[in-house]
Amino acid sequence: MHACGHDPHTAALLGVAKVLSEVKDKIAGNIVFIHQFAEEKLPGGAKPMIEDGCLKGVDVIYGAHVFSNSPIGTISLNDGGLLAAADSFEIQIQGKGGHGASPHMTIDLVVVGCQLVMNLQQIVSRKVDPLSLAVVTVGTINTGQNFNVISDIARITGTVRTLDEEVRSLIENEIDKIVSSTCAGAGATAKLTYTRGYPDLTNDKKEATRITSLSENILGEDMVFQVKPIMGGEDFAYYLKEVPGAFFFVGAGNEQINATYPHHHPKFDADERSMINTGKVFIAAIQDYLNTESEVSGQEKVEILR
Repeated sequence: MHACGHDPHTAALLGVAKVLSEVKDKIAGNIVFIHQFAEEKLPGGAKPMIEDGCLKGVDVIYGAHVFSNSPIGTISLNDGGLLAAADSFEIQIQGKGGHGASPHMTIDLVVVGCQLVMNLQQIVSRKVDPLSLAVVTVGTINTGQNFNVISDIARITGTVRTLDEEVRSLIENEIDKIVSSTCAGAGATAKLTYTRGYPDLTNDKKEATRITSLSENILGEDMVFQVKPIMGGEDFAYYLKEVPGAFFFVGAGNEQINATYPHHHPKFDADERSMINTGKVFIAAIQDYLNTESEVSGQEKVEILR
């Protein structure tokens, strides 16, 4: 069970397509509908979509994601970095196994692994500018199977989240140095596999301002929030590296129907009225963009929302 909200995303987009198809004769130009797929698994769906030409002739792009942490009727975004680059790493360590009663005759990878995890935590606190956002998280440590046996192999995995390419490269280099020095100091050997995932998602200022203004008109100024960056990752970032646009969160939380669980939780649910709000903002953005362009070209304005 994926439990993230891609079903209401698809339904909302189909709704927008249905509404626009009824006024397609009034629309100058083409509107491309992109259904997201494979977003949670590298390399993601956006990259191959771009390679297959889905952005050919596209001038601007908008994306939305339901958010159970925000109440129904709200929109959240900012006009800059909204989501982080999401990288992963895997460390394979080789030591020397033996009996737990004779640790002096082994290279104990439980100790080495714990030292390595603690050393990695010093990267953000001591190597990254305090004004730059970054996360280094170790998600798994696997070694040994018996209480009295020291294993000779260990595996550590984790993730790195950054909003700046220089910080991203710095952390990758620091992880490599720490893995090498920590393991060498204990007499162990290690292999680091660092995988760069999705890039940071940065909204275009002009298009984010457009979405903000339109959302305030539709839902009310008190229902639209400018938020700080979130360190989650999203492959929509690839689209925004190619064309200007904006990505925003649509509130889908509702305590009355128990739709408050976080994304990926087994009980995750979304207030389905969020699909209507997603559709309204998408249609308003399309209408506003087309009418802004029509002022330049002298074409007749289109009215989709009343």
